[in-house]
Amino acid sequence: MRRRTPLLPALAALLLLSACGSERGGAHDGGSGAHDGGADASGSTSRTAVAEPAVDGVRITSVTLPSGSPSASPGAADGVVEAESLATGLPADSGVSVDTGVSAAYEVTNSATQALTYTVLFGFTTSGGGAVSNQKVTVGPVGPGRTVRGTVRMASLPPGAPSVTRVKVAEVTKVPAAEAPAGQGACPPSGIRVTADDGDAAMGLRVVGLLLENCGERDYTVNGYPQVTLLDEDRQPVDGVRIFRGSGDIATVSGFDDPPRTVTLEPGERAGAGLMWRNTTGSGTALDVPYVRVRARQGAAPVMITPHLDLGTTGKLGVSAWRTAPERQGTPGAGSP
Repeated sequence: MRRRTPLLPALAALLLLSACGSERGGAHDGGSGAHDGGADASGSTSRTAVAEPAVDGVRITSVTLPSGSPSASPGAADGVVEAESLATGLPADSGVSVDTGVSAAYEVTNSATQALTYTVLFGFTTSGGGAVSNQKVTVGPVGPGRTVRGTVRMASLPPGAPSVTRVKVAEVTKVPAAEAPAGQGACPPSGIRVTADDGDAAMGLRVVGLLLENCGERDYTVNGYPQVTLLDEDRQPVDGVRIFRGSGDIATVSGFDDPPRTVTLEPGERAGAGLMWRNTTGSGTALDVPYVRVRARQGAAPVMITPHLDLGTTGKLGVSAWRTAPERQGTPGAGSP
């Protein structure tokens, strides 16, 4: 199961400042005390261990703050750790970016019977919950019954940024390790890499781009549309959604209804396609689809992506054909009814 933030990731990417630089831990055992009072080699930070409940298998175990900042203390039982204050110590007009020195140690425990790859969104916020920075970390594969530990760090912030006092596990998605999208620099045995972008959103219209990259050593040919299967929170097929080849009259988006043609990718070349839907809500129960299984062509190895399709009550999803020189599939709202 996953924990959602209120915003579609595409919107969150626009509204939140993205932090960078994460550290993935290895699988090992170990415990934590109530407070270890630790510091780094320079003595400039102190770490406070916390006891917080896990969010979908992910738990923050300690928070590190600059020396002189109040120690972190457990927040509500929602994966949040809070400290009283964190000031930069520089005036807003100093023109100097500040290394916050804020990080959180976490652990990911897989209680399932298969290896899983986790994508965790950590939120660094003010005491009132206002977003200051957002960091997404991929952890895995994590074997059944195993625990992996790591550290997520908040990057430098511009002068005048609000004080960060909270670290939370904002969202967790997990997919079978065998179907996890390959990261940059890694090429699956199939020789192709399938990924999804963060998407665009405007006026209730959503568009997510799919990217197909030939990372192998042989040409790869697709002819037509990516094959998609919609999956619920338990990664089971979703019924009641019509999947259209093309826009399905959802909206008019440049290039989305271009007819399919044969696309042959030489090693290093890429092709793109897109998913389009509206989040309109009318009568009935709104439908949210967190996972989509994608096959580049019939018989291809599946890849599970997590675009979080908030389909509302529309029951419709459009899929565009693969095409070379991938551009984002139009701009939502441009020419849409």
